[in-house]
Amino acid sequence: MSLLTQASPISAAAWKNAQQATEAVIRQHSRTFHFATGLLPSAARGAIRALYAFCRMTDDLVDRDGATQEDLDAWRAQVNLPAAEQKMPVLLYWSGVRERFGVDRRYEQELIDGVNMDLRCRRYATWDELEDYCYHVASTVGLLSMPIIGMAPGFQFEQAKPYAVRLGVALQLTNILRDVGEDAGRGRVYFPEDDLARFGLTRQDILTGVQDERFRDLMRFEIARARQLYEESLPGIAMLSRAARPAVGAAALLYRAILDEIEAIDYQVYTRRAHTTGWQKLKMLPGIVLAVLRVRPPAA
Repeated sequence: MSLLTQASPISAAAWKNAQQATEAVIRQHSRTFHFATGLLPSAARGAIRALYAFCRMTDDLVDRDGATQEDLDAWRAQVNLPAAEQKMPVLLYWSGVRERFGVDRRYEQELIDGVNMDLRCRRYATWDELEDYCYHVASTVGLLSMPIIGMAPGFQFEQAKPYAVRLGVALQLTNILRDVGEDAGRGRVYFPEDDLARFGLTRQDILTGVQDERFRDLMRFEIARARQLYEESLPGIAMLSRAARPAVGAAALLYRAILDEIEAIDYQVYTRRAHTTGWQKLKMLPGIVLAVLRVRPPAA
């Protein structure tokens, strides 16, 4: 599918450049996502990758040293421009996607609001507070993608929404558990303070890299929470278009496998980055696709 129409004021060369820039972002930042989206029909693949690239660039904005509120406000203003007025290739391509598929801009703005939480380096006192953060930075991505990948006959967006929200929270919690050391290096601790206290830990312990049995117990607790969220989210995949299910299922289950890798490295997330290799992904793929196609929607 091309987002460029005969009536479009955007040149074919500009669209091609925008698509290539989007692909480069995906390949650089997420091998798992690039692998999973390869299972999508070509009509949706480029559009979903455009969404990911927009999200990635939004997130990267606040990870830069010296990022300010003014930087994020300027980015939001740029994002809000229509495709015909975009100068940045990735935003040009994403703007074309959201206009083509009628994406609800509310979730786009909520995503930027979530990134703003990182800019303020806020603390999370409870799981409910962290879950709200995860919704803003990750669940919104799933909600933005649903108009692009489509629904199964007989299902509506609102029916699938709660499952997409849970999956987004699971994915983001997995990110948090994988990136404990990297985030601590930026002065960020995402663990809810209630959970730290439960295991006799403090925010400062995480920032200084304490890795004892208390920390392992904390990681076991959070991994169990993430796995439960994945389990609760999977029935929602059956509400998506049949063509989209293998890609969404692969993204979910390959990400869930990162939790196994964290356990395999004995929770050494301060110094090692848990991930699945390309060979592991290929080995897991047939079973994942089969499992996803067997998923049944929740009972009414």
